[in-house]
Amino acid sequence: MLENWVVTPTCLPLVLRRCHACASESFRASGKFRVNANHKLIDAWLLVLCTACGDTAKLTVLERMNVRSVRPELLDRLHDNDPGLAAELLQDPVVRRRNRIALDWDGAWRLDTGGPGHPDRLDGSDGSDLSDREVLDVSVRFAVRIPVRPVRLIAEGCGLSRAEVERLIAEGSLVSAVRLGGRLSGDFTFTLKR
Repeated sequence: MLENWVVTPTCLPLVLRRCHACASESFRASGKFRVNANHKLIDAWLLVLCTACGDTAKLTVLERMNVRSVRPELLDRLHDNDPGLAAELLQDPVVRRRNRIALDWDGAWRLDTGGPGHPDRLDGSDGSDLSDREVLDVSVRFAVRIPVRPVRLIAEGCGLSRAEVERLIAEGSLVSAVRLGGRLSGDFTFTLKR
């Protein structure tokens, strides 16, 4: 039977960029926008706050755009300080490249395996009999592109240590069509044979 796991964000990630005031390396997205119009041209920024000193920095969203070329729905979302728009813009590679930022997702996501009593726990902590679970097929889906190590996801989802997951990969009991070393941010499947 195929199990479905989902990696979902719990909050906005930290923005990695140097602070001009205190030389800190991270900012927290406030979810607020600043919009400035000059005649027929419009500028928009996402405001971020330094985690160390609280100084505000602006991430460029729109720069010298003609007001008529901007969708009215986008303008409404900017004026309403839509937190969903902030999350979308932080995911946008064009915005990240323009502002020379990276994202730190540590502590900003969770793995949903179907609940605490779900039979995907292989360590026996849910009271299930491990002999009934010879093969576990899992499909991991990412709600947003969050770079995570598959070994960490599998260890967390199955209730195993990372070393145990590495051992299972080395002996061929844990297989996948994708390389399980490094980081992934796209959907994948794996099979665990016990």
